[in-house]
Amino acid sequence: MSQGPRSGLYAVSSALLAMSRHLEVRDVLKTIVASARELLDAQYAALGVPDDHGGFAQFVVDGVSDAQWKAIGPLPRQHGILAAMLREARPERLADVRKDPRFEGWPAAHPDMSDFLGLPIRDGDEIIGALFLANKLRPEGQPCPEPDGRCGFTEDDEELLTILAQHAAIALTNARLYERSRELTIAEERSRLAHELHDAVSQKLFSLRLTAQAAATLVDRDPSRAKGELQHVAALAAEATEELRAAVIELRPAALDEDGLVATLRTQIQVLDRAHSARVTFSSHGVRALPASQEEAMLRVSQEALHNALRHSGATRVDVTLDRRGPGAVLHVTDDGGGFDPTAIRSAGRHLGLVSMRDRASGVGGTLTVESAPGKGTVIEMEVPGG
Repeated sequence: MSQGPRSGLYAVSSALLAMSRHLEVRDVLKTIVASARELLDAQYAALGVPDDHGGFAQFVVDGVSDAQWKAIGPLPRQHGILAAMLREARPERLADVRKDPRFEGWPAAHPDMSDFLGLPIRDGDEIIGALFLANKLRPEGQPCPEPDGRCGFTEDDEELLTILAQHAAIALTNARLYERSRELTIAEERSRLAHELHDAVSQKLFSLRLTAQAAATLVDRDPSRAKGELQHVAALAAEATEELRAAVIELRPAALDEDGLVATLRTQIQVLDRAHSARVTFSSHGVRALPASQEEAMLRVSQEALHNALRHSGATRVDVTLDRRGPGAVLHVTDDGGGFDPTAIRSAGRHLGLVSMRDRASGVGGTLTVESAPGKGTVIEMEVPGG
């Protein structure tokens, strides 16, 4: 590990310090991948964080252009060598990954890879990620160590990556703890805002009611005073509207800006699954970042649909899926509850917020459809066009 400037103690120290500087999970993942690729002179590096559905909750690459990454398509599933690393929890150092019997190919736009070095990232007994490198580069001015001229990864490379992965586990665990504490802080802050909103707006509405009643009694016997009371009603209504608007702005889901729609939905649905007797599940496939307004609209519609299913339908199971559709995405919220008659738009709209959901969808250029019948459950589908 003493050959070359990147494998020196200073380079290792710099990589470890870089990982410890970040608190956001996504930033930590990017730093781990970039540090590993640079430190071990690899053409490509990637790190996948597995989910519970055979895919990856997050997958970060380095050495692949944005255009290449977009052309590759949906995130990979847990299969082949990646699945083996996650399942068997041991390093994989291969002269040519394509010749390994576990190799299952890759998409047409995927870069060609030969020599491979990968290992799991562990937090105790839990596998929290799979880190791998491909295509060892020739150090400038040095011959390749392999007789056939290839620059495969060495035992020293594996030892160095093991050290990096151990520190990556610490950095990633710390980042996760930070994000969980931040979620708790956000929840507490929203609770505080809800109390303030309730107190302030309730007082305004109470004043509005009393003033309107006073105006009603004065209309016939003192029209001039009644007019003044009605002007006061208008002023109070304007104040209440402003307070509501300010509260809504404060309550905008900040997690969307930092974590994106998929991670935010997954976190919220995990909380709902723990909080309710009904089984609540979430899955997502191939969804890329959408315009901010579309992500927020999809989150709000999913929240409304979940609220309806869990509070009003009597459902024992609610399934939420978010999938890529062309440049955009499609959301499905499906429950096995009591259902309703969607043709009764007026009453259903008031009761289930369907009008609000349709307004949110159309407001970002999307569509919302509802399939339901009494005793047959409900499916809410929202599609957005992407950017």
